Amino acid sequence: MTDRLKDLSPGDVAEVVGYEGADPAYRSKLLAMGLTKGIEVKLLKIAPLGDPVEVMVRGYNLSLRKAEADILKIRRKS
Repeated sequence: MTDRLKDLSPGDVAEVVGYEGADPAYRSKLLAMGLTKGIEVKLLKIAPLGDPVEVMVRGYNLSLRKAEADILKIRRKS
């Protein structure tokens, strides 16, 4: 079963398992930012209105808009 980042709470860790119907150009952008399949991401913060979200990936913090984050298919690890 896959989840989305919006299903996580701050502190939760998940693994990227794929991308949902993303524009190939945008998917390439996510890949360039290090969000490759199999990589572990940790949800750090959610803005008060739920947009954006901040995640830690490969040792750096990355902020994604809610719509951008919904493209990622993840599997919860904790």
